[in-house]
Amino acid sequence: MNPTLQLHLAVLLFSGTALFSKLIPLPATEITALRSVLAGLALFSLLFLTGKRARLQRGRDYLIVVGLGVLIGLHWATYFAGMQYSTVAIGMIAFFTYPVMTVLVEPILVGQRPALADMASALIVLLGVALLVPTPSLDSSITQGVLLGVLSAALFTARNLLQRRYFAHYSGAQTMAYQTSVAALMLLPWIEIPQGAMSHSDWGMLLLLGLGFTALPHAMLSQSLRTLSAKTVSLVSCMQPLYATVLAALLLAEWPDLKTLLGGGLILAAALYETARAHRR
Repeated sequence: MNPTLQLHLAVLLFSGTALFSKLIPLPATEITALRSVLAGLALFSLLFLTGKRARLQRGRDYLIVVGLGVLIGLHWATYFAGMQYSTVAIGMIAFFTYPVMTVLVEPILVGQRPALADMASALIVLLGVALLVPTPSLDSSITQGVLLGVLSAALFTARNLLQRRYFAHYSGAQTMAYQTSVAALMLLPWIEIPQGAMSHSDWGMLLLLGLGFTALPHAMLSQSLRTLSAKTVSLVSCMQPLYATVLAALLLAEWPDLKTLLGGGLILAAALYETARAHRR
């Protein structure tokens, strides 16, 4: 398959994960735990079938990956919860504040000040988030969804920065195999699925989420990075809110209003700008 087409298909599949927050009749924690089990099994199986190394190089890396797995599990749980409280479009747009969070936090970690351009992007993102919030009251489920989406972005930012610093020497499939397994072990003791809550089609949806929309796109993305530049992968990945919004409108009849489109446009523009600027640096 053409590498660019494969990349867009992977990003489209990542975007499609948002739909399962509405399609699977379970709370976000349960969806995340079961998704992590399936994805972890699939990714470890992929490593075994392709003859790639599964063991980590150093003992301390196992401790690091536990921390990364906890962050990815909490990120996924808040990601799904944000969409369940609001809409797919709002939850995904709120989550995509993470590129700007990254460029603000990363310099601070090395004792530098964020650039003025990055501060301006942050202000644009704040304006975009404000447009998503219908009322400052926490009684609003939409407001709760926005806040959960932003929290998910913060967790994702922390995980990405730590992974880049301490775990970048491992492949995407190897990294995610361990992280999803840790997330599963963390969340499984806390879930409870009432008897009869899931039909056969619901379990099929869960299987599709774990394998077709989690393990498969991670493997495809890892493959794309071998032939495409990191800049191309990052920029195309910023299409996720657009893809998710279109899919939710067509399949769930969740049509965004004008304020959501305006807020989303501001946040997506800032994300694209910062992604391109980071690679120029």
